[in-house]
Amino acid sequence: MGTYKLLTPGPLTTTKTVKEEMLVDHCTWDKEYMEITQDIRARLLKVAGVSDTEYTTILMQGSGTFGVESVISSVISDTDELLILANGAYGERIGDIAKANKINYKMIKAAFNERPSVEEAEVMLKNNPSITHIAMVHCETTTGILNDLKPFSELAQKYGKVFIVDAMSSFGGIEIDVAGLKIDFLISSANKCIQGTPGFSFIIAKLDKLEASRGNARTLSLDLHDQYDGMHEGKWRFTSPTHIVLAFLQALKELDAEGGVKARQARYQGNMDLVRKNFTEIGIKPYLPAEVQSPIIATFEYPKENFSFLDMYNFIKERGFAIYPGKLMGLDTFRIGVIGEIYPEDIEKLSAVMAEYFAQ
Repeated sequence: MGTYKLLTPGPLTTTKTVKEEMLVDHCTWDKEYMEITQDIRARLLKVAGVSDTEYTTILMQGSGTFGVESVISSVISDTDELLILANGAYGERIGDIAKANKINYKMIKAAFNERPSVEEAEVMLKNNPSITHIAMVHCETTTGILNDLKPFSELAQKYGKVFIVDAMSSFGGIEIDVAGLKIDFLISSANKCIQGTPGFSFIIAKLDKLEASRGNARTLSLDLHDQYDGMHEGKWRFTSPTHIVLAFLQALKELDAEGGVKARQARYQGNMDLVRKNFTEIGIKPYLPAEVQSPIIATFEYPKENFSFLDMYNFIKERGFAIYPGKLMGLDTFRIGVIGEIYPEDIEKLSAVMAEYFAQ
């Protein structure tokens, strides 16, 4: 099997040193392993810039969606109601989770190339005092649009709502003022901007809101508060992905070595600026305007009729890169992720491959 770089939003290309950590087998009940879990939890609070007197970290087995469902199904009671702000497939997935768990919810949908409307959200809150929680996606991976958290944080504070943020594709790669925005629950995943490997998600939770959720959980394995209770000593309730945990600790150390979130965001932004510039010159149009484009993943429209994404994908893969198909209904697109162990020279090489393909 040939090797290639992943220009995707996660799983992504990891460093050799992160991969090498997975060569070690570890016992889940070993004191050293529990100390590793505690080290990771503390480091994540540091990345978030929050105090352990106000926030805590819970690690949860499974993909990012498992983490989102853990929060949604655990913190919202039968008498509560959730307002979901959606402008992509992952915002809409929160609605699917709420529906599956028989949670009362309302959803405001925006176009996939537009940010949610603050005015519409406020009208909804005024007209529906039964709403207790607000949930939204920070970077919507469907398109790569970056939503502005601040105005919705202000609405949550103004109307006294619990604020839940899916920061799956942004945490660790975009600076987020978690405490300043008064985010109550932030969810992300090991295989995104921290640059670890897939296997678990994590939740940064406000301690008082977490404690208030005790007893609300609708499932056994995704019970957020029960998972937290075990984590006091670094224990996972059920079998943890030990190799992924070891790799993640190394990834956190490498984030520090790079200069933290600010430095990583600058690298990602440089990659994104370059890919949009180069692709535009080739004749491939970005779906989003630059002012709402995240430095994580970009969507591009098919350059012509009778275009075969699969043909292009195979051409690119043979030359060392894998990209993503589009996730839009009614518009033919593909996506390029610029996070992970990706640098400007990779973007330049990809651009040359694309130019070669379209010159045929």
